[in-house]
Amino acid sequence: MRKDRDAYGQEVLAFYKGKPVPEIVERDDGFIDAASGPKRYFASFKQWPFWQRRASAFVKGRVLDVGAGAGRVALYLQRKCHKVTSIDDSPLAIKVCRMRGVKNAIVLSFERISRFKSSSFDTVVMFGNNFGLLGSRAKAKRLLKVMHRITSDDARIIAESTDPYKTTRLSHLAYHAFNRRRGRMGGQLRLRIRFQSAIGRWFDYLFVSKQEMKEILKGTGWKVRKFIDSGSAYYVAIIEKE
Repeated sequence: MRKDRDAYGQEVLAFYKGKPVPEIVERDDGFIDAASGPKRYFASFKQWPFWQRRASAFVKGRVLDVGAGAGRVALYLQRKCHKVTSIDDSPLAIKVCRMRGVKNAIVLSFERISRFKSSSFDTVVMFGNNFGLLGSRAKAKRLLKVMHRITSDDARIIAESTDPYKTTRLSHLAYHAFNRRRGRMGGQLRLRIRFQSAIGRWFDYLFVSKQEMKEILKGTGWKVRKFIDSGSAYYVAIIEKE
């Protein structure tokens, strides 16, 4: 197979062009999952999960949309008259964002958000489990401190995550133990995306419990204001400055 760092972007572009494609996710223990595909990246506001719709009411001011995908969050918030900057490290995903009408979409990895000036944003949105883009405990603390600097004094982070421990699947429970033996957090996934003959790069994606999220926030200048529950493993945290 051909290795291509933008396998994710290829699947998003293919779906935009009308091709029904699955999303193939490979974990570093050999587990492979065929997800429902990129359709959710194109969902209208009415199609969003109810916990995301409720959390969107906490968005204010200038917005940094992290992990923009196909631009669903940015397009909704633009219609609500927010000034939105959307970032994604996938050039093809950002291309799709622009073609769909996202006004300010930038190819930029999350690790490079320090390029933004102090107090550039009032809200950071991380829907679609994108708290996971923080990757690891150490990386999360570092990037949270950066987000503290590039946001206004009363800024918010609206972050979705999944509690990895709310499962009975033996393959997932075994992976938690596998991670801990390696000195990693239980929900610290190592993943890559496959699309047709393309294989994306490996990346860390962090699922955390509510308690783990609170512990990660300690010392970063942020704290949880409230959680919005889904009734399952998914939840959204409304995070504000201390």
